[in-house]
Amino acid sequence: MNITATAVSLNVADVEASAAWAQRHLGFTEAMSADGFCSLEHPQAGMNLIYLRTGLASFKPASAAGPADGLLVVFTVDDIDTEYARLRAEGVEVVTPIETEPWGERYFQMTDPNGVVFQLVQWVMPASPQPTAP
Repeated sequence: MNITATAVSLNVADVEASAAWAQRHLGFTEAMSADGFCSLEHPQAGMNLIYLRTGLASFKPASAAGPADGLLVVFTVDDIDTEYARLRAEGVEVVTPIETEPWGERYFQMTDPNGVVFQLVQWVMPASPQPTAP
């Protein structure tokens, strides 16, 4: 198999609102759009971010035409603290404040206007284990 491109397609009620949010806050640009559809690209994402309006008659399979639910869109960044401060200053709704997991995953989560959860991650060195007493 020769994969030539990658995309994530999200079903949302308001395509324009989510597309504008991703452009304003995440630096995506519009690659193409039509009624109920918008494909966004980013020079560093390695994939296109596609929004489809829920309920489109052309959506296949129909069983998957509902809203994007239970999905995280995750991007790894170089400086999580700077991104966190910038996005909070821009008024982005943060749903999980910044935290660091013991295995070195430093992250936070935010939502777009349709409730799609985006997570930014920076991998940091995990804390050294504390020596145990004999």
